Amino acid sequence: MNGGHRGVPGARSPALASCFPRKMCSWMLSCCFALQHLAVQTSLLCIFHLLLLPTLPEELPQATSELLARSLFACGISTVLQTTLGSRLPLVQIPSFEYLVPAMVLGSHLSLSASMDRNGTAVASACPAPHCTVAGSQAASLREVSGAVLVSGLVQLVLGVSGVSGWAAQRCGPMVLAPSLSIIGLSAYKEAAFFCSTNWGIALLLMLLAVTFSQHLGSCRLPFCACPQAQRGSMEPSLPTLRMFSVLLPFASVCIVCAILSHLHIPWESLDLAMAQLSWANSTFHAPWLRIPYAGEWGWPLLTPQALAVGIAMAIGCSMNSVGCYVLCGRLLRAPRLPPHACNRGLCMEGLGSLLAGLLGTPGGTAASIANACAIGFTQTGSRFSVQISALVCVVLGTSPRLAGLLTRIPLAIHGGVLCVTYAVAVGTGISYFQYADIDSGRNIFIVGFAMFMALLVPRWLGVASAHLATGWVPLDLLFLSLLMVPVFLTGFLSFFMENTVSGTLEERGLLSDLSLRKAGPGSHHHPCGERDEASQVYGLPPGLRRLMPSSCKAFPCCFLCPGSEEEEEEGEESSRAPEEGTAAPGEGTQLLPRPGSGEQQPPTRPSEMEMSTWHTEA
Repeated sequence: MNGGHRGVPGARSPALASCFPRKMCSWMLSCCFALQHLAVQTSLLCIFHLLLLPTLPEELPQATSELLARSLFACGISTVLQTTLGSRLPLVQIPSFEYLVPAMVLGSHLSLSASMDRNGTAVASACPAPHCTVAGSQAASLREVSGAVLVSGLVQLVLGVSGVSGWAAQRCGPMVLAPSLSIIGLSAYKEAAFFCSTNWGIALLLMLLAVTFSQHLGSCRLPFCACPQAQRGSMEPSLPTLRMFSVLLPFASVCIVCAILSHLHIPWESLDLAMAQLSWANSTFHAPWLRIPYAGEWGWPLLTPQALAVGIAMAIGCSMNSVGCYVLCGRLLRAPRLPPHACNRGLCMEGLGSLLAGLLGTPGGTAASIANACAIGFTQTGSRFSVQISALVCVVLGTSPRLAGLLTRIPLAIHGGVLCVTYAVAVGTGISYFQYADIDSGRNIFIVGFAMFMALLVPRWLGVASAHLATGWVPLDLLFLSLLMVPVFLTGFLSFFMENTVSGTLEERGLLSDLSLRKAGPGSHHHPCGERDEASQVYGLPPGLRRLMPSSCKAFPCCFLCPGSEEEEEEGEESSRAPEEGTAAPGEGTQLLPRPGSGEQQPPTRPSEMEMSTWHTEA
């Protein structure tokens, strides 16, 4: 999706001071940002498992804490791959809702088949061997879902290596981005309402604190949050801590409030949902402290026709979600527009992460986290280094099911509050794309309205009357049902199809003057070479790996994973020129944190610039 933006001052600015106190301050901030990403990520992982596991036929023989630990392990490795070799954006990887819906469709089909087997109306069995036990039959449902995840990883890998994703992304203008990003945010409203209904007071408290810290106290500077500088023992101006941690601080505060209420034996949760959470958390009591996951420990994934069909639907939906997340993150960080090779690499790394998740036996693959990307925009703090720290923490938690089980103690209302706070940013970002097109045009009004309305109508209808979709072949039914139940697929497909088939002027479609998406505010007139240099810094591979690319990245099919020949020539010309400073007004994306051990001093900045978001471009 062509959601490029101009870079901003600071993208090429040197790092901050290298004195020991300054480096310690940077490490502390990076670790706190990592905790903030981890809080959002664990909420989404708990939501995914809480919604999916009840749809499987029987109680799983494995503890849910071990499933959560394996998901954390796969997500941590996938995040490291994404931030190092993939799109290079500070994106956390999780099993998204585009994995959840097809997995629930397959789980419901397996549950129906199992009930028919018990009633004697069907003779098919999911048991792969004649001597298997009932527990093995129950585990077969999870193995079949893992098989679908494995297939989705293979399809995503093919989409990335072949360059299809980058080609399609470059042909998506504002009239595709606006409804797609908006519907991505709106698609989580059911889950948010479900978890908030545990206790609306707790959820509203979290939302109130988050809005207060980020919007009303965003410029508030705490005196004890200043970092010492190397020269003359002076103090750098304090950081806008309340805004930068406007997700972590409310999350921790509300958790403390819930712990106090529970200690005082004050009932505050809905009884039904509280019992569901209790059974979810009790499964962690006997989990081991240390268990390194490995492929095939719970049996290899089952590759059935049903798993193949659902896996293809997973891959299509998650690819559209991830590309939209790349555009969303780039816009929130005011980064240059997403190049095709970065999009292709990102999907390749997500495919590898999903392959790992499927081999480990988890019920969900890995995709870019919309909630974590929205948290970057909400807090105006984007740091690649902090995301990599959170990924390493995920890997550590993934090797300890007992520690991972502690995450199941998070109250359900907090999960709902996190969804409300983060996904609202996606809705607003999608709406902001309407400014680049002629939204008063009758053509555009119909395209946007029809695509978004049908994306909400069709899943609702199929959820009530899924039996109406019957082609006579079960795998094909599951494929269509899994795709049509994903709102982002319907929105993206309908808007892309109508945008490219309904006639309209370039001005109507927002494609005038290079898609009109390079405007980053008044005075943002960057030199094209400067923009390419910024894009290379944001999306380019690490220098050490880049030197190995000329001999290995130009041959088919790897040619789609590196810049084209024209881009390389332009980058070569730019590298021979002296770096020129940008003339844009200060915006989001200003580098605030140094890379630990950098040794360079950042020139003094105005107070308004110090309030801008952090953006790491180090390897």
